[in-house]
Parts: sequence; C-alpha cells; structure tokens
Amino acid sequence: MKVYLNGKFVEKEEAKISVYDHGLLYGDGVFEGIRVYDGVIFKLKEHIDRLYDSAKSILLEIPLSKEEMEEVVVETVRVNKLRDAYIRLVVTRGIGDLGLDPQKCSNPSIFCIAEPMSPLLGESGIRVITSSIRRLPVDVLNPAVKSLNYLNSILAKIQANYAGVDEAFLLDTEGYVVEGTGDNIFLVKKGVIKTPPVSSSILRGITRDTVIDIARDLGYEVVEDRITLHELYVADEVFITGTAAELVPVVEIDGRVINEGKIGEVTKRLKREFDRVKRILGRRVYD
Repeated sequence: MKVYLNGKFVEKEEAKISVYDHGLLYGDGVFEGIRVYDGVIFKLKEHIDRLYDSAKSILLEIPLSKEEMEEVVVETVRVNKLRDAYIRLVVTRGIGDLGLDPQKCSNPSIFCIAEPMSPLLGESGIRVITSSIRRLPVDVLNPAVKSLNYLNSILAKIQANYAGVDEAFLLDTEGYVVEGTGDNIFLVKKGVIKTPPVSSSILRGITRDTVIDIARDLGYEVVEDRITLHELYVADEVFITGTAAELVPVVEIDGRVINEGKIGEVTKRLKREFDRVKRILGRRVYD
C-alpha cells in the first residue's frame, strides 16, 4: 500500500511524520473518514467541504485548494488500485516546537491513507451501553469540528470494551442523548424517525444526512429533536450511522432489548436503499 504524504506517495512503512508535529503532540489538526464503493468515492465533495469547514474553525490554513485535495483522495485510491476501501484524510498543524503556540508551525502536514475495511461494527445488530463520559458541549470544543482530539470518544469506547458490548452512547451535559463514539443515532417510534439535531453536541454526519434524505424520499417523517434515554429504551427500532460503521441496527441498550432483538423493518428498508445509492453518489475514480 502507498500513502500520500506531503505531495508524494510513499510505501506504507515509510509514511512517517515528525514527533514535533502538533497533530501528534496536541491533537492539533482535522480529518475526514471517507468510503469508496465499487470505484465511487461516496460524497467526496461533501467530505472535502466539511474538512475545510473544520480547518477554518480552528484557523488552520490548508495549502491546497478543495479541487486539489479532491485529486489527492482520488489518486490515493487509484495508485493503490482499490475499488472498495476506507479512506483517512488528515491535515495537521505541522511541525512546531514543544510549546502550544501554533504560530511556530509553518507548514501543515497532509496525508491520505486508503485500504480495504469492512463495516466497523458488522451488520447483524449491536449491543450498547450509555457512557458516564459526557459529550463535550459546544462552548468547550464543538463536536461539529472533526478534529484530531478524539479522547472524549476514546474514553467512552473504553467503557464499552469493559462492559463487553459493541458501542457506547454519550449524553450531553443536560442528559440528552447525542451520539455514539463515532456515529449518529436514530430511533423509530410508530413509524416516525427521530434523531438529535445538528444544533446539539453532534457531528453533522454525511451518512446521517444521506439517510435522512433517503427516509424522507421513502415517505417517512423525520424529526430532528432532542432525545432522552427513555425514548431510546422504548423505541420500536434504533440504528446508528457513520462512514466507518455505515448503517447498523442496535438490538440492546443498557440491558433493554430493542424489537425483541431483531432488526426492524424500517431499518432494513433504509439499509437496502443506502446500499443502493452509496455506489452512485460521489466521484468516480476509474473511467
């Protein structure tokens, strides 16, 4: 496998950055996780737009245009002769000194990795706990910025691992359900689909927005509003979405079994339609 690193492709084993890079020292940078399906990079433009929005929010100036960055991603897939893969695109503040001051970092580091990866949590239905770790509020570090600082999610994932389940859901500081460690949350009740709004402490997921569009096109009512744990516990169906996870049903939350442990019909229908459109919505790699 070859990795794009600061303007050239290098062998995977040679893809290295400095120990003085602020992305490593302080989590100072932004990234995108992207999928390519059957030679089509799913919603590449939307991913690039979000990357640049995140960078602007933290005053990180990316030295490539959006069009040039798109070509970096496309060429990374092409060089590795991939048709189905997960892509990780990262921009760090770059090499500085041991102090915090970002002005000491003159050139951002850019790298792009692409390699085959199955859906992160499988597709058969997952068990979840509620984490005691609260999602960072928007006035502390807005989760809408997809930064390299994921310690909040990692701590919640550690709790899931200790509990022997697949994933952890995080609440905000008021006790409302916001998102998983790396995914957005949906519930279905009496045919209505509900998900937390982007104004809350969540990342606006690109898979999330796609599923909302699909659901509305299929005639479902989709409500974006705050969700309580009680609503999750008594939901007819629950599922999560994310680039790495794709669309995954949830069959148990904090010991409460959802839909008798079976995958719901609404979830199945949305998954079928998502699997269809994910191969046509995006940038084709090979002519």
